[in-house]
Amino acid sequence: MAIELGRIGIWRGATQTNGEFAAEVEKLGYGTVWLGGSPGGDLAIVDELLDATDHLAVATGIVNIWADTPESIAKAFHRIEAKHPGRFLLGVGAGHPEATQEYKKPYAALVEYLDGLDAAGVPQASRALAALGPKVLKLAGDRTAGAHPYLITPEHTRSAREILGAGPLLAPEHKVVFDTDPERARALGRKTVQFYLQLSNYTANLRKLGFTEEDLAGEGSDRLVDALALHGDAPTIAAGVRAHLDAGADHVNIQVLNEDPFPAYRALAAELF
Repeated sequence: MAIELGRIGIWRGATQTNGEFAAEVEKLGYGTVWLGGSPGGDLAIVDELLDATDHLAVATGIVNIWADTPESIAKAFHRIEAKHPGRFLLGVGAGHPEATQEYKKPYAALVEYLDGLDAAGVPQASRALAALGPKVLKLAGDRTAGAHPYLITPEHTRSAREILGAGPLLAPEHKVVFDTDPERARALGRKTVQFYLQLSNYTANLRKLGFTEEDLAGEGSDRLVDALALHGDAPTIAAGVRAHLDAGADHVNIQVLNEDPFPAYRALAAELF
């Protein structure tokens, strides 16, 4: 990897971050902030985070290919790279069909988008691809630095590493709730997990991971929620994060679901660094 992401990063909605947030995260030892919520346009938020920090990397998780052209995103990439060389990873992906009317033949669209980034001079080593299934995982390994799977388990990480082989980046996201009360933590985790149970690309992948129709029904079973939104004290959550590393991940980005994420960030930093 040309970009140093560190072993552990943070996934956070782009609208929930700013320079002050990034500076505090860097002090705690996290290597990367992944910007969720389909940040696009001129990616000005990336400049803000990088301007406020010394060595933190920033990645998009993800720029939606249906929302911005490769030419416009490449222009933003080159601006950022010129000012902060080697600190920005452009994560792109096709999102999910329920949110995009143009969602047709997403694999072909991804290939075309990567072709556009090639033509616009965005290096393979400076971009990553959202990937769940084998075909897109292979594309991520062949045409980008690697894969950024979302809403998965360590079992998926192990399978993804087998598909990617030893070289490409594997940087999964995992949700966590920093709370030792199981019912309260599970309720918070379920608020986020249940949203994805309406999205066919995620439910199809969860079925492949062994979850049943009963697990996926309604708001999701306790088994499903516990697997997708780790909860407990810092050692318990840290063990779940390390399970991805043990399964072959190079980097894990943690999405804290608590309203104030910093108690979790601080406690997990003490366990993981």
